[in-house]
Amino acid sequence: MLFSNHPRTVYRKAPVHEVICQLRFPAILSINNTEPADFQEAIRAAFPQYVKREDTVPPQIVGLGGPNPQVRQQPPVANYNFISADGFWKLNLTENFIALSTLHYAGWETFARQLDKPLAEFISIYKPAYFERVGLRYVNIFSREKLELRDVRWAELFAPAYTGALNEPDVREEDLLNCSSDLLVKLDSSCQAKIHAGPGKLKVNGSNAPEDPEVKFVFDMDLSMGAGQKLPCTLSAGALETLHAHATELFEGALTDRLRAAMAAE
Repeated sequence: MLFSNHPRTVYRKAPVHEVICQLRFPAILSINNTEPADFQEAIRAAFPQYVKREDTVPPQIVGLGGPNPQVRQQPPVANYNFISADGFWKLNLTENFIALSTLHYAGWETFARQLDKPLAEFISIYKPAYFERVGLRYVNIFSREKLELRDVRWAELFAPAYTGALNEPDVREEDLLNCSSDLLVKLDSSCQAKIHAGPGKLKVNGSNAPEDPEVKFVFDMDLSMGAGQKLPCTLSAGALETLHAHATELFEGALTDRLRAAMAAE
């Protein structure tokens, strides 16, 4: 099944690798042209480290279909990074979006609290007209080694919707070079989810980093609200709560009882 009404559960061996929240808004050029000193001062207690990055923008092709199409280079976009003292939290601000991410997810309530003040200060200082898109992404990585499930097939741990050919009795996992699922699911009248799920080896950052030989299962949910709409800023917190509720239903729907038991509910 894709969705489950299994009650929200906190797992001691939770597989969350990264959580990202992004809110997109119509371009505010002053953000790109002037460093956000007032915004930094408002959030500096929680995000004392600051780094500015210049993001490259793909070139624009103008006159396509005409006699003289041209490739027009676009100026870089300033991406302001505000990082917590422990390095666990990062806040990004550009002329088009504000985003919060963490590699140490301790639960939705903690994440939402960490976002509350920066988002409120951003709205107060920059006064965006509305949000074009509110997104919440969960990247979950399951390790059978860590869960002590080394000899258990993925088909016994995840719902058939995400294991496909792995459910066939004459198929060996090691013989499938690619067996991933990519879904785009409508959740309600204003929300959708893009899901990527499947086993594979993870790329290790750094040229000298040793390769991780273990095959892990990635369950990546990118939920969003507001595509093609104009979401009032006052409704952003409620939008995120709605997306989180959908994420819980999708996550629990992907798990089998055997996997839940291995993840050890608190």
